Order: sequence, then C-alpha cells, then structure tokens
Amino acid sequence: MSIDDELGRNLAADRFKPHPGKEAKAPKPKRFYKDVDIRKEEGGFAITLDGRAVKTPAKAVLRVPAEALGRAIAGEWDAQKGHIDTFSMPLTKLANTAIDRISAQRAAVIDEVMNFAGTDLLCYRADFPEILAERQAAQWQPLLDWAEESFGARLAITASVLPLEQDASHLACLRDPVEGMDDFELSGFSSLTALTGSLIIALAVHRGYITPEAAYEAAHLDEAFQAEQWGEDAEARDRLAARREAIEAAGRFLALLRG
Repeated sequence: MSIDDELGRNLAADRFKPHPGKEAKAPKPKRFYKDVDIRKEEGGFAITLDGRAVKTPAKAVLRVPAEALGRAIAGEWDAQKGHIDTFSMPLTKLANTAIDRISAQRAAVIDEVMNFAGTDLLCYRADFPEILAERQAAQWQPLLDWAEESFGARLAITASVLPLEQDASHLACLRDPVEGMDDFELSGFSSLTALTGSLIIALAVHRGYITPEAAYEAAHLDEAFQAEQWGEDAEARDRLAARREAIEAAGRFLALLRG
C-alpha cells in the first residue's frame, strides 16, 4: 500500500466519531512513517512524511499558508507514537476542512456561520435568578459593546425564549468581516462559532480581543452556574472538557495563521 493510499484511509476516519456509549472502538492505524517535516512550495507549506506530501481525505495536498501552522501540524503527526490517533490532531482536521470543504462550499459555509448571528448566545439572557442575570450582563454585554464599536453592529437582547429578530442592517455589518476571511481563517472561525453558539465570541477570538479560554468561559457561563447549584456529573464534565479543548484548538489554529 502506498503512502497516499495509507493516508487516505487514515484521514477518512476524521469524518467519523464513535458514539460515546460504544465500548468497541475502531483499531487505530499503525504509524507507517519515520520522518515528518514541512516543505516550502508555491502556495504555502506542505506537510511531508518521509519526504512525501500528506494528502487530505479528498486527496488534495495538505498545504497551509503559514509556516508556524505547518510546523504545528507536522508536530501533531510526529507526536503519534506507535499508532495514529486522528482525534488527537485537531489542527490537521481544521486544515483538511479548509482545503476540502470550505474551498468548495465557501458561500454555504458563510451563510451557515451567519445564521448564528441572528440567534447569538449573548443576546438571550435570564431574568431569574438575579445572580445569573448579573453574571451574563457582566461577561456578555462587553462583548456586544465591542462588536458595536468594532463593526457598527448593535444586537438587541431579550429575556424571552422566543426568537429575537435582529436588524438586518446590523447583521450585514457582521457579515463583512466574515466574508473577508480566507478559507483557513474561515475553517477555524466556523468551528469556534459552532462550539460557542456565538458569532460575536468567535469574532472576538479571531480579532484577538479575547483568548480562547475566555471564549470558553463566556460560552459556558450558564453550564458553570448550573454546576455550582446542582453539581456536575462525570459525563457533563467530560463533554465540557472536550469542548474546551476544541475551542482552544480552533483559537490556536487562528493564532498560528497570523504567525
């Protein structure tokens, strides 16, 4: 089996995640390469295994625009000991998404991301208990104020469970910075948006206004409050830990793109 065929089989597993309740797990493929490096070429930096370029699940060359990101992805491949665990390679996955999905479906991805703006987490507040409402206002309102100052987008807030219709002109102000992102930025950004439920939080990380850790805290304020009140079970703790890791990985991906 060639390196390209082996990589295609290995990376195709990125699209599937075992159900957490399933005990049986698919066997991890063995590491079949010795040396990992990056190679500068037209269009960016390709990740190589034993001198041959890594391919994405769609058989495109895994090439990224920033050297720092390329070295970090190479580090993920080099860190595989004995067997290849694709779930331990979040930067590789995000790069694959940029190359295979976003480049081909860019407009659809932007529309998908913009759907979060109309139902942004930060706009839906509690009115009871008062302490939760105060925490939401303290952590969320500065982010909305930043978005208005930075992009001219003033989003309304509500304490109702009913959908809130936002002013279309203000949503359009948020679309401009999203459309200005390249495919790799959009990959990390769309991941952040889906993980946090907030276009504003994702923009704040993308622009360096807040850290990925602060993004996690803001996006999971309600869960943290509920855990304080009622305790936290092991399943919820594991789920949130995985969410934190994914947010940090997406934030790191964006930071590495900036060099």
